[in-house]
Amino acid sequence: MLSKRPLAALFAATMLTAACGAAAQSPTPTAPEAKSFKLGELTLTVLRDAGFEAPNNGKVFAINADVAAVAKVLTQAGAPADKISLSVDALLARTPGHLALFDTGLGAANKGVLVQSLAAAGLAPGDITDVLITHGHFDHVGGLVDAEGKSAFPKATIRMASAEWASLKEQAPMKPLVDAIAAQVKTFEPDAALFPGVRAVAIKGHTPGHVGYEISSGGQTLLDIGDTAHSSIVSLARPDWVIAFDRDVPVATASRVALLKQLAASGGLVFSPHFPFPGVGKVEAAGEGFVWKAGLPVQDPHAGHAH
Repeated sequence: MLSKRPLAALFAATMLTAACGAAAQSPTPTAPEAKSFKLGELTLTVLRDAGFEAPNNGKVFAINADVAAVAKVLTQAGAPADKISLSVDALLARTPGHLALFDTGLGAANKGVLVQSLAAAGLAPGDITDVLITHGHFDHVGGLVDAEGKSAFPKATIRMASAEWASLKEQAPMKPLVDAIAAQVKTFEPDAALFPGVRAVAIKGHTPGHVGYEISSGGQTLLDIGDTAHSSIVSLARPDWVIAFDRDVPVATASRVALLKQLAASGGLVFSPHFPFPGVGKVEAAGEGFVWKAGLPVQDPHAGHAH
């Protein structure tokens, strides 16, 4: 057992560098937390995993903009001008016949606390029936393996777009993870219903098979936007500013602008895994860009008591 830990740690560090790049700082330790709310007849729970801080140096965020311009946007929002902070969170949905986890965070080997947050919600990894992956960057798939590099959700079907799975298999640093989960993976083509109440939505450009997930119940809908937008401040104020992690910059930028316009017009409920915990709220138009209005959906007092 002890002999495996250094290998698992090395594996995790390699994955993190491959996924997040040297320009991003190390993950920041986070206390476990679970926050539940109702969406129609469904109970959804946001699970904390970790956090990131990236310096405002033009190497990660807004690589096509001036550092001073980014600092101004941050300052106007009441945030420090020299860094951009992100959460790393996952979403859990209890639907008929399924206990579905949307993304998995960084994983235990990178000090992610998803499993502890899951325990705070009264659940264990073995309870999860489905893991739905927005894309293959390590802060979304790292938790698919435990600290020993074994499958962290052994009873779950792991679902991702076929193009994303193909991309993961082509990345040499991801081979240990791919080997650990391959038997559980089931791919899909985007814009298809995966099971009642859950539909995959193509949001192109960030990675080859990046998707969001639309969760619907009782006339209410929430969209998990994956990595369409990273910073609740910078990515919304200036969606034309480029983040270094986008694979296809023109397509990803167009997708971000179009989706934010759509969400602002519809007033639709959003979950963003990188926005401040719990990452649930709405997008509103503001000036040449958008602003984030955090807030869980208001419960109907006549609909029963939900906790």
